[in-house]
Amino acid sequence: MLVIQDLHKQFGNLRAIDGLSLSVNTGEILVLMGPSGCGKSTTIRTINRLIEPDQGTILFHDTNILSMEPDELQKLRKRIGFVFQHFNLISRLTALENVMFGLVMSGMDRETAQNKANDALAKVGMEGHLDHKPAQLSGGQQQRVGIARALAYEPELMMWDEPTASLDPILVREVLVVMEELARYRASTMIVVTHELSFALRVADRIVLMDKGKIVEEGKPSQVFVNPISDIGQKYKELIEYQMNASAQSLSGKI
Repeated sequence: MLVIQDLHKQFGNLRAIDGLSLSVNTGEILVLMGPSGCGKSTTIRTINRLIEPDQGTILFHDTNILSMEPDELQKLRKRIGFVFQHFNLISRLTALENVMFGLVMSGMDRETAQNKANDALAKVGMEGHLDHKPAQLSGGQQQRVGIARALAYEPELMMWDEPTASLDPILVREVLVVMEELARYRASTMIVVTHELSFALRVADRIVLMDKGKIVEEGKPSQVFVNPISDIGQKYKELIEYQMNASAQSLSGKI
Protein backbone atom coordinates (compact mmCIF):
# COMPACT_ATOMS: atom_id res chain seq x y z
CA MET A 1 0.00 0.00 0.00
CA LEU A 2 2.67 2.51 1.09
CA VAL A 3 6.35 2.47 0.15
CA ILE A 4 8.83 5.10 1.35
CA GLN A 5 12.26 5.09 -0.29
CA ASP A 6 15.40 6.98 0.75
CA LEU A 7 13.55 9.82 2.47
CA HIS A 8 15.50 12.86 3.68
CA LYS A 9 14.48 16.02 5.52
CA GLN A 10 16.72 18.63 7.09
CA PHE A 11 15.79 21.71 9.16
CA GLY A 12 18.86 23.94 9.21
CA ASN A 13 21.60 21.84 10.77
CA LEU A 14 19.13 19.25 12.11
CA ARG A 15 18.81 16.10 10.01
CA ALA A 16 15.28 15.05 10.94
CA ILE A 17 15.00 12.16 8.44
CA ASP A 18 18.16 10.52 7.18
CA GLY A 19 17.68 8.09 4.30
CA LEU A 20 14.58 6.37 5.70
CA SER A 21 12.93 3.52 3.76
CA LEU A 22 9.76 1.77 4.94
CA SER A 23 6.90 -0.32 3.52
CA VAL A 24 3.42 -0.62 5.05
CA ASN A 25 1.05 -3.40 4.02
CA THR A 26 -2.70 -3.03 3.54
CA GLY A 27 -4.51 -3.65 6.84
CA GLU A 28 -1.32 -3.47 8.90
CA ILE A 29 -1.11 -1.63 12.22
CA LEU A 30 2.37 -0.17 12.41
CA VAL A 31 3.57 1.67 15.52
CA LEU A 32 6.44 4.12 15.14
CA MET A 33 8.43 4.70 18.34
CA GLY A 34 11.65 6.26 19.51
CA PRO A 35 12.98 9.13 21.65
CA SER A 36 11.60 12.64 21.26
CA GLY A 37 13.16 14.39 18.29
CA CYS A 38 14.07 11.20 16.43
CA GLY A 39 11.98 12.09 13.35
CA LYS A 40 8.78 10.10 13.92
CA SER A 41 6.30 12.94 13.49
CA THR A 42 8.26 14.48 10.63
CA THR A 43 8.17 11.13 8.83
CA ILE A 44 4.40 10.70 8.91
CA ARG A 45 3.82 14.37 8.07
CA THR A 46 5.75 13.92 4.83
CA ILE A 47 3.36 11.17 3.75
CA ASN A 48 0.53 13.62 3.02
CA ARG A 49 3.00 16.47 2.47
CA LEU A 50 2.19 18.53 5.53
CA ILE A 51 6.00 18.68 5.47
CA GLU A 52 7.79 18.58 2.12
CA PRO A 53 10.80 16.23 2.19
CA ASP A 54 14.09 17.26 0.61
CA GLN A 55 14.62 13.99 -1.21
CA GLY A 56 13.05 10.56 -1.63
CA THR A 57 9.98 8.79 -2.97
CA ILE A 58 6.64 8.09 -1.29
CA LEU A 59 4.42 5.68 -3.20
CA PHE A 60 0.75 5.20 -2.28
CA HIS A 61 -0.72 2.37 -4.32
CA ASP A 62 2.23 2.80 -6.73
CA THR A 63 1.59 6.54 -7.26
CA ASN A 64 4.32 8.96 -6.19
CA ILE A 65 2.76 11.41 -3.72
CA LEU A 66 5.68 13.82 -4.07
CA SER A 67 4.99 14.42 -7.75
CA MET A 68 1.27 15.14 -7.30
CA GLU A 69 -0.22 18.45 -8.37
CA PRO A 70 -2.29 20.37 -5.75
CA ASP A 71 -5.64 19.02 -6.99
CA GLU A 72 -4.37 15.43 -6.92
CA LEU A 73 -2.91 15.94 -3.44
CA GLN A 74 -6.20 17.31 -2.13
CA LYS A 75 -8.02 14.21 -3.37
CA LEU A 76 -5.37 11.97 -1.82
CA ARG A 77 -5.75 13.63 1.59
CA LYS A 78 -9.38 12.47 1.66
CA ARG A 79 -8.06 8.89 1.50
CA ILE A 80 -5.52 9.43 4.29
CA GLY A 81 -6.87 10.37 7.72
CA PHE A 82 -4.64 12.29 10.12
CA VAL A 83 -5.13 12.71 13.88
CA PHE A 84 -2.95 15.42 15.41
CA GLN A 85 -1.49 15.91 18.89
CA HIS A 86 -3.63 19.02 19.26
CA PHE A 87 -7.33 18.84 18.56
CA ASN A 88 -7.55 21.80 16.12
CA LEU A 89 -11.33 22.03 16.53
CA ILE A 90 -13.23 25.16 15.50
CA SER A 91 -14.45 26.70 18.76
CA ARG A 92 -17.66 28.21 17.37
CA LEU A 93 -18.85 24.89 15.88
CA THR A 94 -20.48 21.94 17.62
CA ALA A 95 -18.93 18.49 17.61
CA LEU A 96 -21.20 17.47 14.73
CA GLU A 97 -20.42 20.63 12.76
CA ASN A 98 -16.66 20.19 13.30
CA VAL A 99 -16.82 16.71 11.79
CA MET A 100 -19.10 17.85 8.94
CA PHE A 101 -17.07 20.94 8.08
CA GLY A 102 -14.39 19.36 5.89
CA LEU A 103 -16.90 17.13 4.13
CA VAL A 104 -19.14 20.06 3.20
CA MET A 105 -16.19 22.22 2.15
CA SER A 106 -15.04 19.45 -0.19
CA GLY A 107 -18.40 19.55 -2.00
CA MET A 108 -20.46 16.90 -0.22
CA ASP A 109 -24.16 17.73 0.26
CA ARG A 110 -25.09 18.57 3.86
CA GLU A 111 -27.41 15.60 4.41
CA THR A 112 -24.78 13.06 3.37
CA ALA A 113 -22.12 14.91 5.36
CA GLN A 114 -24.32 14.91 8.45
CA ASN A 115 -25.00 11.18 8.14
CA LYS A 116 -21.29 10.42 7.79
CA ALA A 117 -20.45 12.71 10.72
CA ASN A 118 -23.09 11.05 12.91
CA ASP A 119 -21.71 7.60 12.07
CA ALA A 120 -18.12 8.68 12.77
CA LEU A 121 -19.01 10.26 16.11
CA ALA A 122 -20.89 7.10 17.10
CA LYS A 123 -17.78 5.03 16.38
CA VAL A 124 -15.83 7.04 18.96
CA GLY A 125 -18.61 7.10 21.56
CA MET A 126 -19.57 10.74 21.09
CA GLU A 127 -23.14 10.33 19.85
CA GLY A 128 -24.41 11.94 23.07
CA HIS A 129 -22.39 15.13 22.54
CA LEU A 130 -23.33 16.17 19.01
CA ASP A 131 -24.43 19.67 19.97
CA HIS A 132 -21.57 20.40 22.38
CA LYS A 133 -18.95 22.95 21.45
CA PRO A 134 -15.25 22.27 22.20
CA ALA A 135 -15.29 24.39 25.39
CA GLN A 136 -18.00 22.08 26.76
CA LEU A 137 -15.92 18.94 26.17
CA SER A 138 -13.01 17.41 28.06
CA GLY A 139 -9.64 17.04 26.34
CA GLY A 140 -10.31 13.36 25.74
CA GLN A 141 -13.70 14.11 24.22
CA GLN A 142 -12.22 16.80 21.99
CA GLN A 143 -9.63 14.35 20.73
CA ARG A 144 -12.36 11.83 20.01
CA VAL A 145 -14.10 14.47 17.89
CA GLY A 146 -10.78 14.95 16.09
CA ILE A 147 -10.63 11.20 15.46
CA ALA A 148 -14.21 11.21 14.17
CA ARG A 149 -13.33 14.06 11.82
CA ALA A 150 -10.64 11.87 10.24
CA LEU A 151 -12.87 8.77 10.20
CA ALA A 152 -15.70 10.58 8.41
CA TYR A 153 -13.77 10.38 5.15
CA GLU A 154 -13.58 6.58 5.52
CA PRO A 155 -9.83 6.69 4.85
CA GLU A 156 -7.77 3.79 3.57
CA LEU A 157 -4.86 4.89 5.76
CA MET A 158 -5.11 6.44 9.23
CA MET A 159 -2.09 8.25 10.66
CA TRP A 160 -1.87 9.20 14.32
CA ASP A 161 0.69 11.74 15.54
CA GLU A 162 0.99 11.13 19.30
CA PRO A 163 -2.78 11.54 19.78
CA THR A 164 -2.56 11.34 23.59
CA ALA A 165 0.41 13.72 24.01
CA SER A 166 -1.76 16.76 24.81
CA LEU A 167 -3.96 14.95 27.32
CA ASP A 168 -3.80 14.73 31.09
CA PRO A 169 -2.85 11.16 32.15
CA ILE A 170 -6.36 10.52 33.46
CA LEU A 171 -7.82 11.23 29.99
CA VAL A 172 -5.31 9.17 28.00
CA ARG A 173 -7.11 5.88 28.57
CA GLU A 174 -10.39 6.93 26.94
CA VAL A 175 -8.58 7.83 23.70
CA LEU A 176 -6.49 4.65 23.74
CA VAL A 177 -9.66 2.58 24.17
CA VAL A 178 -11.13 4.20 21.05
CA MET A 179 -7.92 3.58 19.12
CA GLU A 180 -7.82 -0.07 20.18
CA GLU A 181 -11.44 -0.56 19.11
CA LEU A 182 -10.71 0.93 15.69
CA ALA A 183 -7.60 -1.23 15.38
CA ARG A 184 -9.59 -4.33 16.27
CA TYR A 185 -12.07 -3.73 13.44
CA ARG A 186 -9.20 -3.00 11.00
CA ALA A 187 -11.31 -0.72 8.84
CA SER A 188 -8.13 0.95 7.59
CA THR A 189 -4.37 0.61 7.66
CA MET A 190 -2.85 2.49 10.62
CA ILE A 191 0.48 4.19 11.30
CA VAL A 192 0.68 5.32 14.92
CA VAL A 193 3.35 7.55 16.43
CA THR A 194 3.16 7.07 20.19
CA HIS A 195 5.07 6.68 23.44
CA GLU A 196 2.33 4.45 24.89
CA LEU A 197 4.10 1.11 25.40
CA SER A 198 1.03 -0.77 26.61
CA PHE A 199 -0.90 0.24 23.49
CA ALA A 200 1.95 -0.81 21.22
CA LEU A 201 2.23 -4.20 22.91
CA ARG A 202 -1.48 -4.91 22.61
CA VAL A 203 -2.25 -3.56 19.16
CA ALA A 204 0.79 -3.35 16.85
CA ASP A 205 1.43 -5.87 14.10
CA ARG A 206 4.87 -4.32 13.73
CA ILE A 207 7.01 -1.96 15.78
CA VAL A 208 9.41 0.40 14.00
CA LEU A 209 12.04 2.04 16.22
CA MET A 210 13.71 5.26 15.09
CA ASP A 211 16.73 7.19 16.32
CA LYS A 212 18.34 10.28 14.79
CA GLY A 213 16.19 10.15 11.67
CA LYS A 214 16.89 6.50 10.89
CA ILE A 215 15.10 3.20 11.45
CA VAL A 216 17.25 1.22 13.87
CA GLU A 217 15.02 -1.82 14.38
CA GLU A 218 11.67 -3.25 13.33
CA GLY A 219 9.65 -6.40 13.95
CA LYS A 220 6.80 -7.86 15.98
CA PRO A 221 6.41 -6.48 19.53
CA SER A 222 7.39 -9.87 20.96
CA GLN A 223 10.65 -9.69 19.02
CA VAL A 224 11.58 -6.02 19.44
CA PHE A 225 10.75 -5.75 23.13
CA VAL A 226 11.96 -9.21 24.19
CA ASN A 227 15.13 -9.71 22.12
CA PRO A 228 16.09 -6.24 20.87
CA ILE A 229 19.13 -5.74 18.65
CA SER A 230 19.33 -1.94 18.96
CA ASP A 231 20.23 0.33 21.86
CA ILE A 232 16.79 1.95 21.64
CA GLY A 233 15.10 -1.46 21.72
CA GLN A 234 17.14 -2.43 24.76
CA LYS A 235 16.04 0.75 26.55
CA TYR A 236 12.40 -0.04 25.83
CA LYS A 237 12.89 -3.59 27.12
CA GLU A 238 14.40 -2.24 30.34
CA LEU A 239 11.51 0.21 30.71
CA ILE A 240 8.95 -2.58 30.30
CA GLU A 241 10.77 -4.73 32.85
CA TYR A 242 10.93 -1.79 35.29
CA GLN A 243 7.20 -1.11 34.91
CA MET A 244 6.35 -4.79 35.42
CA ASN A 245 8.55 -5.01 38.53
CA ALA A 246 7.11 -1.80 39.95
CA SER A 247 3.58 -3.07 39.34
CA ALA A 248 4.37 -6.42 40.98
CA GLN A 249 5.91 -4.74 44.04
CA SER A 250 2.94 -2.41 44.36
CA LEU A 251 0.55 -5.35 44.19
CA SER A 252 2.50 -7.42 46.73
CA GLY A 253 2.54 -4.48 49.13
CA LYS A 254 -1.27 -4.44 49.14
CA ILE A 255 -1.67 -8.15 49.88
